Amino acid sequence: MTSISRLAALVLLALITFATLSPIQLRPHLGDANIERALAYVLLGVALALGFPSRVTQAVLFVCAVAGVLEFLQFFDPGRHARVADALVKAAAGVAGILLGRFVVTLANRAADRR
Repeated sequence: MTSISRLAALVLLALITFATLSPIQLRPHLGDANIERALAYVLLGVALALGFPSRVTQAVLFVCAVAGVLEFLQFFDPGRHARVADALVKAAAGVAGILLGRFVVTLANRAADRR
């Protein structure tokens, strides 16, 4: 499960990077942009929490750094805009995903202990 979660985190990171830095017309549109951002980072957070269950602090720092760096890189991409509010939404969603993932890990550990 850990290896699959790590692979999923890597794939999600690649997709998020593409969606964040590609020309706006190439970016996938599934709905409201804030919901798309939040969902992508929640999924990344869950994958990181499941893939690196003993490295919660590093996962939080990583997801916040990714959100900030990718948003900053939009300054250099014509047609894109960098906003602090967008970076904060992404970072908060990533942290929420990590918390959700930790909750799942805790539940799984408790269930395993009862057996």
